Amino acid sequence: MTPAVDPPVNAAELLVRDAELLVVDEDREIPGGWVAVTGGRVTGVGGAGSEPEARTTVSAAGRLVTPGLVNTHHHIYQNLTRSYAPAVTGSLFDWLTTLYPLWAGLDEEAAYVSAYAGMAELLMGGCTTSSDHLYVHPRPHLVDAEIRAARDIGFRFHATRGSMTRSVEDGGLPPRSVTQTEEEVLADSERLISTYHDPEPGALVRVALAPCSPFSVTRSLMTATAELAERHDVRLHTHLAEDHDEDTYCLQTYGCRPVEYFEETGWMSARSWVAHCIYPNDAELHRLAAAGVGVAHCPSSNMLIGGGTARVKEMRELGLPVGIGCDGSASTDHASLWMETRAALLLGRYRGGPAAMTARDALDIATRGSARCLGRDDELGHLRPGACADLIVWDLHEVALAGALSDPVEAWLRCGPARAWTTVVGGRVLVDRGEPVLPGLGDALRDHGRIARRMQRLV
Repeated sequence: MTPAVDPPVNAAELLVRDAELLVVDEDREIPGGWVAVTGGRVTGVGGAGSEPEARTTVSAAGRLVTPGLVNTHHHIYQNLTRSYAPAVTGSLFDWLTTLYPLWAGLDEEAAYVSAYAGMAELLMGGCTTSSDHLYVHPRPHLVDAEIRAARDIGFRFHATRGSMTRSVEDGGLPPRSVTQTEEEVLADSERLISTYHDPEPGALVRVALAPCSPFSVTRSLMTATAELAERHDVRLHTHLAEDHDEDTYCLQTYGCRPVEYFEETGWMSARSWVAHCIYPNDAELHRLAAAGVGVAHCPSSNMLIGGGTARVKEMRELGLPVGIGCDGSASTDHASLWMETRAALLLGRYRGGPAAMTARDALDIATRGSARCLGRDDELGHLRPGACADLIVWDLHEVALAGALSDPVEAWLRCGPARAWTTVVGGRVLVDRGEPVLPGLGDALRDHGRIARRMQRLV
């Protein structure tokens, strides 16, 4: 970053200039483009030679600039049990039952340091807004700790208050130690909304409600949560149609398929977005689309756990909002939205052929599509004037780019790996020259290592 010399009082606060290509949105790209930022908002974009003066300037020379990527599904706390050897070859249900006893050790300190480290990783991978689905609650105030980490960093964060009420004793999968009563869940959901949810434009923190899955909560909690979300005008999130075992469970327990159960409990609305959504049938997919339900596509996690992949092309053609999700740090084992976006490109072409998905399609899913899932496509996922000033200057090594001369967007995903050279959230530079500008990161990583060793029972 280069401070300007005696800028005029009305100068932009931040200017990102000289991009090889600036992607403003799905319809506008500017070679040699610039973005001006004041008050946390984009105040102008344009081509070379029309730049305003600015107090601080970031050079994007030779680099692609895009809107910040948006993560629609994550379990950040799981970075404490990454690549846990006893679980890496299991099915979804095997994987969960192996890790639940370890996650029972989660406390406020663990939630804070895992969130701090996880958000730093997201920023380095080009993500400027993330949701997080924290659904194990062996102790109170874990979501509070995550929100505290987001505020300390300046990260844009949608905390989803997850829950599990059906333990193994009640016919579910998790042990009693990580579940709560329905009354506890609903009371804490109301507390988190009243304490932290900011409905105003440009909000850095919002809260959504997120019972974990059809096989880990009761029907009554699903229904009561939908009613609570309607009352407070917050969004709803859950896992849906992720695994064939889920189909079997719902048929045996509720007498219907997962999507039908989802609809019966009051969730079939544009207020909802769901993770994975791999196994709806054609009729169910049309019902989800008609209701405006969003889908968080989690390509790497689904491949690693052998669970199939969402029909993204068909979903988008039907009009469903489709975004990108990292999913759990113990299944995907990374938090790079660039890697997830590239995986979405590859899977889209694998399923539908070479014309089924382009790099621009994948970028649109990871920006505008994800923003739609979170109900924020008016101000996130693009860089039009008035948008939140969330953007990425991308870096690919010159060796990786050798010969990639005709299309910077395709090169961004086809070549690589790519990382964020500069990450800006709300006009603040949080990654500079590839490194996080986070004074608390060193301490968080040291504490993270200590807690992870304890949680994995290595000490």
